[in-house]
Amino acid sequence: MSFKTQIGSDGVAELVLDHPPVNALDSAGWFALAETVESLGRDPEVQTLLISAEGRGFCGGVDIKELQADESKILDVNRGCYLSFGAIYDCAVPVIAAVHGFCLGGGIGIAGSCDVVFASDDAIFGLPEIDRGAMGAATHLARLFPQQKVRRMFFSGEPIEAREAYRLGALEDVVPRDELLPAARELAAKFASKSPKALRLAKHALNGIEPVDVKESYRYEQGFTFELYMSPDSQEARDAFVQKRDAKFDKS
Repeated sequence: MSFKTQIGSDGVAELVLDHPPVNALDSAGWFALAETVESLGRDPEVQTLLISAEGRGFCGGVDIKELQADESKILDVNRGCYLSFGAIYDCAVPVIAAVHGFCLGGGIGIAGSCDVVFASDDAIFGLPEIDRGAMGAATHLARLFPQQKVRRMFFSGEPIEAREAYRLGALEDVVPRDELLPAARELAAKFASKSPKALRLAKHALNGIEPVDVKESYRYEQGFTFELYMSPDSQEARDAFVQKRDAKFDKS
């Protein structure tokens, strides 16, 4: 299993990504994540969900080596990501992310689907997909950052640091690494102390008034991801990444 879960007596469920070396999930991992989040959201004992991670960083996205081994897996990966991000966004209770280290690719999809995001002062946020022969999660990046910043990050593949993310309003707080989980748990417990009925209605209402349909926007985006993935440029980018070399594209 790529993660572990527990439910506290205070109604706070914790889901901890734990898939070394970089918490990059394969297609099976994404499907399992979606199923687990849905299950926790339905559990009457759960009032708030906190997502965090073990290891060097929060989440490195999808397992590119799985795609290199079997290119047909792109369909499963796309579907698994769609279901996972949708499960977090649609979770019946508030979802808080506690991000440390790197939050890249699919990690942005996770954090950007949450209701609140905390980060440690060593955290970075980015979508390096343009250098990996793919696209994706710009919808969720746009739930965190202003449009022009989203475009700069998407076109360049360059990440930004936690302090800049906080300045732009993406984060609830930035704290030292050893204070990250305590800070996130404190807010999670505060949410969980509220009326279960009110929490669930509030979550449903807030999703309903959001100006962009997040799941439809991401599905539209994934169509272009698939189109790029079928191109020679995508193959070259993925080969270069796996082989740790610079990509060489035909510019003619």
